Amino acid sequence: MPDVDKLLAVPTGQPIGYLFMAATGSADGGFGLLFLLVGIQFFAGIGSLTAASRCLYAFSRDGAVPGSSIWSKINKRYGVPLHALLLSTLIQGLLGLIYLGSSAAFNAFTGVATICLSASYALPVFILLFRGRYLVDSAPFHLGKFGYVINIITILWILLAIVLFTMPTAIPITPSSMNYASVLFVFFAGVSILWYVISGRKHFTGPPVLSLE
Repeated sequence: MPDVDKLLAVPTGQPIGYLFMAATGSADGGFGLLFLLVGIQFFAGIGSLTAASRCLYAFSRDGAVPGSSIWSKINKRYGVPLHALLLSTLIQGLLGLIYLGSSAAFNAFTGVATICLSASYALPVFILLFRGRYLVDSAPFHLGKFGYVINIITILWILLAIVLFTMPTAIPITPSSMNYASVLFVFFAGVSILWYVISGRKHFTGPPVLSLE
């Protein structure tokens, strides 16, 4: 294991390459291990991009986002939502460029993704619990009385996770170590609520339900 001070002093700010080289004892070995990570990130990026574009397409199909008529189109040649895919690619590329300007801003975007995902899990559980769970009385796995306990634990756990993901990375807090994920979360939540008030409540009716009859 190399000296920690040497790892922190790497000019690029990314010591993983130097760490691999020191661990294997050669530049070729370090590059080989680093290449494996790059490959994993490449395929993970493809999966992330595919999921993001399909989510954008689904929301656009339901009329839930601005410009729905554009992003919901399916390309006849490739059979994919090409416009949604291109927009998702552009956004991901721009997010990647943020790191070149500010690591704090980049970390805020990566952190807020987890916070938003957790909040999206907690909200329907909270609504279900608030309304007395009668909507799942006929469900195959309604869990009975244990459902209340499980729902409460779920909400508390997600709240804890959200708090942890909004905490700063170091103390004392400086502009570079500040965690701005909470600021972005409030911003995105505000934009979502504003769009719902302006358009969503008038046009969004939820996903289309196909009749099996």
